[in-house]
Amino acid sequence: MSTYTQSVEKLLALGHELHLTPSAKFDLAHMRVLLDALGHPERRFASVLIAGTNGKGSTAATLASILDCAGHRTGLYTSPHLVRINERIRVNGEEISEPEFAEIHQRVDEASQRLVAEGRLPWHPSFFETLTAMAFEYFASAGVEIAVLEVGMGGRLDATNVTEPVLSVITDVALDHQKFLGNTIAEIAREKAGIIRANGVLVTLPQHPQANDVIGHVAMEKNARAVSAVPYMPNQAPTDGHVAAEPRNRYSLQVMGETLLVDSPLLGRHQLRNLALAIAAAVELNQFGFKVTPPDIARGIRATQWPGRLQLLEQDGQQYLLDVAHNPAGAWALRSALSTYFADRPLVFVFAALRDKAIAEMADILFPLAEHVVVTRVDNPRAASPDELRDAAARTGAALTCSPTPADALRAAKQLARCNALVVVTGSIYLVGEALSVLAAST
Repeated sequence: MSTYTQSVEKLLALGHELHLTPSAKFDLAHMRVLLDALGHPERRFASVLIAGTNGKGSTAATLASILDCAGHRTGLYTSPHLVRINERIRVNGEEISEPEFAEIHQRVDEASQRLVAEGRLPWHPSFFETLTAMAFEYFASAGVEIAVLEVGMGGRLDATNVTEPVLSVITDVALDHQKFLGNTIAEIAREKAGIIRANGVLVTLPQHPQANDVIGHVAMEKNARAVSAVPYMPNQAPTDGHVAAEPRNRYSLQVMGETLLVDSPLLGRHQLRNLALAIAAAVELNQFGFKVTPPDIARGIRATQWPGRLQLLEQDGQQYLLDVAHNPAGAWALRSALSTYFADRPLVFVFAALRDKAIAEMADILFPLAEHVVVTRVDNPRAASPDELRDAAARTGAALTCSPTPADALRAAKQLARCNALVVVTGSIYLVGEALSVLAAST
């Protein structure tokens, strides 16, 4: 049997974080062939499928936490990971262990190789397809009742979309992954709307008019019942408490006829929408046999853990804010949060991004806030170099330093940070993950 390390190496060899093998195309038929060979583990538990450009991970983590607190055996599948690949597959908040990961990987890998040898698959499933099949197999073997599944990219042809979810949830849609999903909000929204099921249930919120139009039409075409999360948006401004030792989103809300205190560790005004979607989905799941009460919802929100999203850390007297703002919409959300919680603090940015992202636009949004920006390169074949980042940000006029690695960049940022300055680490989930590893190793 392969070891955990060998299993991870085999997975990464399939194409780290690429949803496609080099010669492959999006095709759910291949995923269905693999799952058939595994005995269709995805049919052995109920599921909620969550798509969107921004906020789907936060929504998924919050909903899973609520279901955990309601006493349901709950799976959570998310992507990408920050530090360890095990983060992506959890049951009741616990990551899949290394021995279980290796065992499940071997099952899926052996089935994949057999299917290729028999000519039933033209090539080995991709990194994401393999990992998704592993999540399904693990959830089924672990006796999960319901799994909250975050779509990897798009929706219509994403590997997670082979399930038959009891609920489909669509978070905010924005421009991202245009190479694969389309160049307009409408085109991208159509891909996201591919998770809506005929005669199914859709939970969503009003958003960009083009996205509303597409999602609404697809829901009508499929005779899906649309559930609005608007009633779960706060009527009053949340208490963000930027002077508090532990800033949180706090507000009262009427849910199922009761008043509950929403007390979320997920910061930022944008999280109010994600919280509303998670609450609406939790309430709706009562119709499908998964009992969730208002106290369960309050406890689940309070207990949610979702690192790297406006996460505030302190080390050796220096505070760091880590946020995976990897597209312009995410950058605007980060900018809003900085104005809300840290308006009186000087800022030093550590920034890295993948080459196919809207780097110049993100720099335009964020860099004017900073006294200094340190750009670096993450460990990913698609990463932009520090020189490329510097050139893309030239028009911002920001004071800018290039560092070869995230560790070097963090050291440089700390040296540049004057008294009371906040170091903001952002631009790529891979940068945030590497920064978390570096900071953890230094404690």
